Amino acid sequence: MEVADILMRKIKDPRVRTVTVTDVELTKDLRIARVYVTTMEQDDGERHVFDGLTKASGFVRAELGRRLALRYLPELMFVKDVSGPRADRVLELLDGLHRDQAQRGTADESSRRDT
Repeated sequence: MEVADILMRKIKDPRVRTVTVTDVELTKDLRIARVYVTTMEQDDGERHVFDGLTKASGFVRAELGRRLALRYLPELMFVKDVSGPRADRVLELLDGLHRDQAQRGTADESSRRDT
């Protein structure tokens, strides 16, 4: 992931230090690249991170041009990746179901022993 490498090694802006690139999607015409990112910052801090990414997008695009042999260099759009929190929530729900089933199994075994 070239974009992640550029953000990590080349960008000096401290606002983008907490960014992790999770995915990049290109449109069919290769004109726009949606760069999905996560950050540990919350609310105002997250807004500052995206402000920093927006400011750095021209530099990142130019650096990509030096690294990649593309006819057209896509415009970069940084997008918040919300799949991580969703996945965490799904895992929490599955863990809860597993605990409930384990408790029911224990209750069923004890009721069988009592009869």
